[in-house]
Amino acid sequence: MKQNLIRFWLVCVSFTLLFVAVGVQMVRIQHIPGAQQILDQSQFYQGVTQTIYPERGNIYDDQGRLLAGNETIYEVGIDLASVKQPETIATVASSVLGLDYMQTLTYAQMTPGGDNPVYVTLNGFVSKEKVAQLEIIRDEYENRVLKNNETRPRLDGLMWTPHDKRSYPEGMLASNVLGFYGFLDRAQGIGYYGVEETYNTLLAGTPKKVYTAFDPQKISDIDEIPPGASLILTLDREIQAMTEHVLDKALEDSGAVSGVIVISNPEDGSIIAMTSTPRLDPNEYWKYLETFTNTTPFNKAVSETYEPGSVFKIITLAAALDAGAIKPETTFEDTGAISVGGTTVYNWDRGAWGTQDMTGCMQHSLNVCLAWIATQLGPDRFYSYVKAFGFDRITGIDLGSENNWPLALPGDENWWDANLATNSYGQGISVTPIQMVMASGALANDGQMMAPHVVKAMIIDGKQYEVKPVVVGNPITRETAHTVTEMLTNSLKNEASAALVDGYSVAGKTGTAEIAVPPFGYSSSETNASFVGWGPSQDPKFLVYIWLEKPKSSIWSSEVVSPVFSELVSNLVVLMEIPPDDVRLNAAQPMEKASQ
Repeated sequence: MKQNLIRFWLVCVSFTLLFVAVGVQMVRIQHIPGAQQILDQSQFYQGVTQTIYPERGNIYDDQGRLLAGNETIYEVGIDLASVKQPETIATVASSVLGLDYMQTLTYAQMTPGGDNPVYVTLNGFVSKEKVAQLEIIRDEYENRVLKNNETRPRLDGLMWTPHDKRSYPEGMLASNVLGFYGFLDRAQGIGYYGVEETYNTLLAGTPKKVYTAFDPQKISDIDEIPPGASLILTLDREIQAMTEHVLDKALEDSGAVSGVIVISNPEDGSIIAMTSTPRLDPNEYWKYLETFTNTTPFNKAVSETYEPGSVFKIITLAAALDAGAIKPETTFEDTGAISVGGTTVYNWDRGAWGTQDMTGCMQHSLNVCLAWIATQLGPDRFYSYVKAFGFDRITGIDLGSENNWPLALPGDENWWDANLATNSYGQGISVTPIQMVMASGALANDGQMMAPHVVKAMIIDGKQYEVKPVVVGNPITRETAHTVTEMLTNSLKNEASAALVDGYSVAGKTGTAEIAVPPFGYSSSETNASFVGWGPSQDPKFLVYIWLEKPKSSIWSSEVVSPVFSELVSNLVVLMEIPPDDVRLNAAQPMEKASQ
């Protein structure tokens, strides 16, 4: 015990003597000529704790082609403690970087310490090419052969540090789906719209705080920081490019204000292509306000609600067939008008089409017939099916800013008996294109409705995780889905529709909707022209939804949108490598016989 006490006191005395010695030495240093300058500058070289941000994850199409990545740019600044020739720095910075000479000179002449910083940022977004020019000038200065009493030019203190900038190598391609990443500094960077917004946390990764010494002679070991997660989308780059071209051409030909095209795989809900107008080059995200107004959504496919018109008739038809209210062979005597809830409904041409079976009602797109079908269902069953198809909620697609219009139901203050009739043919009810894609997908996929999605897989810490398709409902039976597909296929054939595709059977329906004019009327001169179709009819591999807003060449969808569908699908089957019906079906027959 006594020995331990002695040791304790010896340690205390030793530390006391050490502190006294250090104090004496500090006093001595302060009185050495030039020592105060050393002490003042020492604070600059102690270092600082910085937040290091991971490289943002890449975004690829389904074939691994880069849609969003990162490029190296540089921050150029001045280490004030190292400056030897402020004038030289100002001259070079102004000539190469286009900076103001006097402002740069003022920075370069600042004395570090006190209220002044030790480092000044001149430009945080300098290209590789500009930095290469700076390096050439620096090397030229260092290697210059001096003549007579010439002073060597020096760039001491001028520094450039690399960092990442979000880059979109395809420009506007798929910009409505991608969104954009905008930042002034890394701490404030965030994704806006599309997958950049929805998956921002995953893409950004986890920042790390590290200590960095100011003294360039000191090296701080910084552990490698894992990058953010990368995304593989369901989009196909080639199909996306073709789709955007077709839409832009359709807008030019029709004079439409804007448009939307969505292509999906009804089997799993994956989005193969999606585009709307206007579009923005995400490399120039700061031009957002020049491109979009407060009333113009970034992606109309998921955010814009509108009255779809006759494309909605496929929902009414499917519901009535599934409920047993009608059969394909059920006949209806069309007189050209029907009264429902005190409101008289007319056909699009005010004509009477006489005796029609249900396929004929779809072929001629008879409002009167569809209103009658809705009355056979009754409001309870009709709206039960409408809800089962997902029109009372958002789809949940993994894109930012999805919207939906509240569905008015019987008993609601804004629902009237006449709504049963008008809703049956797509007026007085508002949807988004993606809602129509999801609902129509059930008709093309044996009655099974899949959640739409644009992300196929995620790459996290070097491992790839596949996104599993999600079933969101079975609004109709397999048999009903096949019946509707057959009826809509025959309807297009019997009509000799401009939507037909040479060599391929397709099912589809046009939609021409009058546009509501506040407070209670509708415009007959302005319409929403739509088309929904899928194929090949025997085994659907794609579903296409097209919407043109206010076309000027014609108000009728059959004239402006049906040809667009045909052109699009003619290109699509080539890119998807889908053989024509005769080749595909003949190839399948031997396999069927072998299995028997």
